[in-house]
Amino acid sequence: MRQLNRRHTLLSIAAASSLVSSGKAIAQGAASTEGREIAPGVRRVDYTKRETMIPNYKTVAMRDHIYQPGATTSGGSMPNDMVCHMLEGELTVDTGSGDNLYKKGDVWSCAIGLPERSKNTGSTVAIMRIIDLLPA
Repeated sequence: MRQLNRRHTLLSIAAASSLVSSGKAIAQGAASTEGREIAPGVRRVDYTKRETMIPNYKTVAMRDHIYQPGATTSGGSMPNDMVCHMLEGELTVDTGSGDNLYKKGDVWSCAIGLPERSKNTGSTVAIMRIIDLLPA
């Protein structure tokens, strides 16, 4: 009976360990059909907005911009300070100092008033997560 219990225990551990993911945890991006279209092939998905403890800012808000391959945005200027993170794909972004290529995992910041132009230069969907720092 003791061997049966040991065997059962080992089989249970093996089965349970096969259910545990061995990959890295990743941020979940929005589906390419969510949100609203802000330019041809580009969708904006708004998430949450909260008060912040950061001086000079009243709230922070989070959103994703989802770019299909080849899609571009060419806005006026940055409406507020922000921090951006590439969840998926790659974008070429011009914030006034020339083109910068950002790939999956990259993070950068933009200041209010800088120009805002982005293009998905890759062959897959690109998701840029934006944390808006909104003034008081």
